[in-house]
Amino acid sequence: MSAVRMTWRPLRWLFSRRAAKALLWTVVIVAAAAGANIAGIYLVGSVAGWERWLAASAGYFFIWRLCLYGATAYGWVWMRRRLLAREDQDGTDGQARRRLMRSEIAGVVAIVALEASLLMQG
Repeated sequence: MSAVRMTWRPLRWLFSRRAAKALLWTVVIVAAAAGANIAGIYLVGSVAGWERWLAASAGYFFIWRLCLYGATAYGWVWMRRRLLAREDQDGTDGQARRRLMRSEIAGVVAIVALEASLLMQG
């Protein structure tokens, strides 16, 4: 019986409270996006009309995304400052700085890739 328990031990993270919360938030966000699309199609009257409205409103959505990126960057700088101050107090060897740098690079690359793909579409 202990061999069976050992095989499930690496998958314990899958059933954690943190994973359940992340899954729940993902489901809520996807459901909200689907609901917004269904409501938009219903209000406009057709899928083609909804696509035309989305294309006509692309500039407003771009401004919305810029504001969202700005708010995210402000929050990131605030969090980064606190994290680095805490690291300096603990006297660790700078691993947090390297992790932050990798996260920052990955975030910027993801945003640039998203915006480039949207630019190519429109």
